Amino acid sequence: MSYTVIIQARSGSTRLPGKILKKVGNKTLLEYGVERIQKAQKIKEIIIATTVNEKDDVIAQIAQANGIKYFRGSEADVLARYYYAAKENSAETVIRITSDCPLIDPDIIDLAIENYEKQSCDILTNVPNDGQKLTYPRGMDVEIFSFKWLEEAFYHAKETYEREHVTPYLYTNAQKVYYDRAEKDYSGYRLTLDTEEDLNVITQIITALYNPDKVFHLEDIIQFLDANPAIWKINSNIKQKEI
Repeated sequence: MSYTVIIQARSGSTRLPGKILKKVGNKTLLEYGVERIQKAQKIKEIIIATTVNEKDDVIAQIAQANGIKYFRGSEADVLARYYYAAKENSAETVIRITSDCPLIDPDIIDLAIENYEKQSCDILTNVPNDGQKLTYPRGMDVEIFSFKWLEEAFYHAKETYEREHVTPYLYTNAQKVYYDRAEKDYSGYRLTLDTEEDLNVITQIITALYNPDKVFHLEDIIQFLDANPAIWKINSNIKQKEI
């Protein structure tokens, strides 16, 4: 079984426009995220799925400069963008990661793949859904599903929110959904990129922990934030956007 990571990415954002193009040092946050995903051992390839909008030309340019495949499709119909990106690249199994997760831990991706295979599920997720409790911090979000399920969603999902958020149809119709949980409850930490406060926290984490020769992991981030509670508190009250 082969795994293709598809990263949805666009420069538009209601809360923090151009957020993934913000730089820490000489790299954009999009590049940091891609670099971390590349450290996962069990993935076949990475595709950045961006839009056909002219303002997202820069995302395609970043992909080219870093030797990463990219696909350009609809901005509003993200499900179609995923479907055509996967189909064009003959993806067998898709790992959905969003570009607002620049601190994604490659070990969490590999563990999710292991659990996806062990559980023989239709979709694996560590993102809360259907009343399930979140244990990973937001910003470590991983969903895994087969191209077959992606194709079914593409042809049968009718609601606007199903097209925009890619996976709601799967949660409603899949026979087996597996919720991947961390060994400890880290849900009190916020590591996603959506607001100026999030950017502040992520910038300080990367500045403190980034080493091009050694990947830092979720445990390292937690240790850093626990040792620096003033940083952790910067975005602790930010409410996650709802679907």
